[in-house]
Amino acid sequence: MLMAIHFTIHAQTEESKIKEVIERLFKGMQVGDSAMVRSVFYKDVTMATVYRNRENVVVLRRESSIEDFVKSVGTPRADALNEEIWGLTIQLDGDFAQAWCDYAFYIGKKFSHCGVDAFHLYKTESGWKIFHLADTRRSANCNIPAGITNKYKN
Repeated sequence: MLMAIHFTIHAQTEESKIKEVIERLFKGMQVGDSAMVRSVFYKDVTMATVYRNRENVVVLRRESSIEDFVKSVGTPRADALNEEIWGLTIQLDGDFAQAWCDYAFYIGKKFSHCGVDAFHLYKTESGWKIFHLADTRRSANCNIPAGITNKYKN
């Protein structure tokens, strides 16, 4: 008796490919793999952070180089850099995408800060690459989901 076996191969959506790029960035940070982190970025990247300084003045700090960031990630340290994200929203128009998510940043199990990450990506021949990354940073007024805070309790 001959039986037909039917199966469906689900094509990976562009949104899921973008999500994988973002997850790869944070996994690379966690394991200290600078090559993994570098692989998600376009060769020319702009990075910026918006935060309030000690005088409560809003500051826009631009990062001078992706290479400094990559080097920092790859520098051996006792505790992992853990950036947990939630509420990821991706908007897409052809070969351009933006992604926005809340995050909480921990060094090992110690909370450091929270905020929002905003990514701009474009689709290259080798896949989606981040060409701009901006974030906000604060250490108070963080609405971190219980599943994340419980994960980092001592």
